[in-house]
Amino acid sequence: MPNNTSPQADEVDLRPLSARSVVLSLLLGLHPPELPVKDLVRSVAPFGIAGSTVRAALSRMVAAGDLRRADTVYRLSDRLLERQRRQDDAVHPEIRPWGGDWEVVVVTATGRGPAERAELRGELTRLRLAELREGVWLRPANLLRPLPDGLDRVAQRYTARPEHPARELAASLWPLDAWSGTGRALLAHVTGARHPSERFTAFAAVVRHLLADPVLPPELLPPDWPGERLRAAYADYRREMSDAARARAGGETAANARAREGR
Repeated sequence: MPNNTSPQADEVDLRPLSARSVVLSLLLGLHPPELPVKDLVRSVAPFGIAGSTVRAALSRMVAAGDLRRADTVYRLSDRLLERQRRQDDAVHPEIRPWGGDWEVVVVTATGRGPAERAELRGELTRLRLAELREGVWLRPANLLRPLPDGLDRVAQRYTARPEHPARELAASLWPLDAWSGTGRALLAHVTGARHPSERFTAFAAVVRHLLADPVLPPELLPPDWPGERLRAAYADYRREMSDAARARAGGETAANARAREGR
C-alpha cells in the first residue's frame, strides 16, 4: 500500500542550479528546440551563470550526446527529443472520457536479465501504469498515448472492469494524498518565488512532479487535486521563458539590421 502522507512545503524536491540544467530546460520548452549560442548565453545570464560557463557546458553536452551543433546553433539530440515529448505529454496529456474500463498489461516474457526488467518497469511507469502485483500493471482506460515498439513481444494487453471499487483501487495503486500534498506545496513555492533562479528550480520540480501524475479520471481523485493548476502554472512559465528567448533572438536580429542600414 503506498504511503499517502502529505509532505510539508519545505519538503519539495528543489535541485541545485547548473548551466546544463538551465540550457536543457530552456531548449525543452522551445519548438523547435534550438537556439544560437549567443541567444543561449543571453537567456542563461539572468540565472547568474557566466557565458564562459555556458559555452563549456555546451561543449560537454555535445560530447555527451545531449545536444547537436550545426554552425553556431545548438539543438536537442534525438534522445532528448523523446524526453521533450514526454514532458509535453506531462503538461498536456491527451485524455478521453472514462466509461469504467481499465487497461491491464500482463508481462509474459521470461528469462530476461535485471537491466531488461528494469527498463520494462520504467517504460510501463512512463505509460502511467501501476503495478498491482509482480508482472501485472493497470490503470483506468482514460489516456490516449502511443505505446512503445515491441511491447507486444514481452506483454499482453487487456481491457477489464475490476470488481474492487475503482476509487479504492486507485488509492491503493498510487500515493494520491502524498502527490496532492507535494503539488500544493509546489504551487505555494512557485507563487512566492521571485528571483529567476528560485523560479527556475521551483518549476523544474513542478515538471518532475507532473511526470509522476497518474492523470486519473476526476471521480477517482481526492478533493482539491492540484494537477490542472500545476499544469497551467508551468505552461505559463514555459511560455514566458520561450517568449523571452525568442525576443532576445529577435532583438539581436533587428539590431543587426539597423547596424547594417547605418553603414
